[in-house]
Amino acid sequence: QVQLVESGGGLVQPGGSLRLSCAASGFTFRRYHMSWYRQAPGKERELVAGITSSGDSTNYVDSVKGRFTISRDNVKNTVYLQMNSLKPEDTAVYYCNAKFTVINYWGKGTLVTVSS
Repeated sequence: QVQLVESGGGLVQPGGSLRLSCAASGFTFRRYHMSWYRQAPGKERELVAGITSSGDSTNYVDSVKGRFTISRDNVKNTVYLQMNSLKPEDTAVYYCNAKFTVINYWGKGTLVTVSS
């Protein structure tokens, strides 16, 4: 049974930091490209960051470059998103995604709220 379980969301003040985790099970994690997406209220889901199966390449949406870092541990079957210098516009539900060819798995999301 495939599972992607996000954790680490919560309420944080502007300028603060959070670290999201996504624990994967039920598939061969090391073969999958992993990404974090987010969806703010009333907006489309957008790609935030991605990392290749080996972890040797990453990509980010322009709005988070220099603030967010995606990483993965292929032994622990976990992908992370370190989020620093958080802004109110980062408020969203953050989703973990696993992709291999045409196969796509999604987690249920974790809510991040940036507010004073």
